[in-house]
Amino acid sequence: MSTTSPVRVVVADDSALMRNIVTRSLTKAGIEVVGSARDGDEALALCERQRPDAMTLDLTMPGLDGLGVLRVLRERTDTSIPVVVVSAFSAAHGARAVDALAEGAFDLVSKPTANESLDSFIEALGTKVKQAAASRRAPRSASNGSALAARPGARGVQPPALTPRRSPAPSKVARLVLIATSTGGPRALAALVPTLPAPLGVGTLIVQHMPAGFTGSLAARLNASSKLSVIESTGGETLDPRTALLAPGGQHLRLAQDGRTMLTDEPAVGGLRPRADLLIQDAARAYRDRLLLVVLTGMGNDGLAGAREVHRNGGRILVEAEETCTVYGMPRAIVDSGLADEVHPLGQLAEVIASEARA
Repeated sequence: MSTTSPVRVVVADDSALMRNIVTRSLTKAGIEVVGSARDGDEALALCERQRPDAMTLDLTMPGLDGLGVLRVLRERTDTSIPVVVVSAFSAAHGARAVDALAEGAFDLVSKPTANESLDSFIEALGTKVKQAAASRRAPRSASNGSALAARPGARGVQPPALTPRRSPAPSKVARLVLIATSTGGPRALAALVPTLPAPLGVGTLIVQHMPAGFTGSLAARLNASSKLSVIESTGGETLDPRTALLAPGGQHLRLAQDGRTMLTDEPAVGGLRPRADLLIQDAARAYRDRLLLVVLTGMGNDGLAGAREVHRNGGRILVEAEETCTVYGMPRAIVDSGLADEVHPLGQLAEVIASEARA
């Protein structure tokens, strides 16, 4: 019999119906709801009293809205409560949800529509709330440098804080840049993509795990602050050094041998659509040693199968260091498998990417 205490959560939504749906969904997932709030001020008061492991948060509430709650939580030095945004999709809601992720929300779950079964919503919500709570409970190491230095089999991994970066062999051609990320990705992309130069290599592809409908808002946000033109892929594009194409939520982004993008409705892989592995494997076969894979913060191991293909074809693999990851899952899978060429904190990656992508 397990003695692990259940995850304790505060639910915040202005709709009584939605609060009831979220509460029943979390309870079904074995999560204890310790408070239910109708607005942001009530949510903050409940968090102060109950000290929950996580919170689900609607963004449109009377008084202090969801973004306001996130900003208050970020400013409080005595509390750190991971937040899972539960949002309906529309153009306005999509933009606000992406803003919330950039403000530090842990993850995003799309509210169920009238035509959708509640089962997928219950599963996604329970999983992400448990992941959010686990991220708070898990100890964060100050640096992963020593562990990396001692780990056998890692190909060229050098902690930047300890030794200079190893330069790759000179490339005669520009590389395709492919960035894969999940939990914490919108915040990481907001820090990384605007610092990348344009043109960059032969082009840039980005896979961010996100529900259908929200990736267009993420692309627009990144585009507004970046030198690269960041757009949500619609399929059929040719790679362009001045453009970064973002995989749309709800579809797999694939790459043909001629370098053109394709969107497919193939089944989700490991619960994910888009799945970064599929695109990475396509790109590795098409670009071989001309591919630069960058794996950022994220839960799970999406990117690992793709990284193996990149390694087989002579491409380069960079991963974000544990110290700057929201969740050290996807990068850890690459490092632990000995596939990472280099590991860098988020703030150093742009310079390294620019250097390795150019001809």
